[in-house]
Amino acid sequence: MVSIRLTRGGAKKRPFYHIVVTDSRNRRDGRFIERLGFFNPIAKGNDEPLRLNLERANYWIGVGAKPSDRVANLIKSYIKNPPPPPVDNSYKPKREKPASEAISADPESVDPTIAPAIISEVTSA
Repeated sequence: MVSIRLTRGGAKKRPFYHIVVTDSRNRRDGRFIERLGFFNPIAKGNDEPLRLNLERANYWIGVGAKPSDRVANLIKSYIKNPPPPPVDNSYKPKREKPASEAISADPESVDPTIAPAIISEVTSA
């Protein structure tokens, strides 16, 4: 029989669990079929306490895998309180065009008094 259960990892007194699909006859931390996510019961601050691939969990439950009591509770809590979407904090300033690109791009928008000086700089370089 296939079951969805927790396998323990982490150090002594610092538990960390992987949520796995495995044959119920395998050892607790032994072989598994697929890893579905993790559960960190002592997560603090910005640490993520629970990550779960819900699509794969639903697939395995649909084909007959039986979740353990603890995993069933984790799935219910994950559905009630889904994690917030990731925030994109990468700031990318707009790239300014060099003067030579500005002239070649639109020659009518360039001030005619400045254009000869810029053109001479570009051609001399």
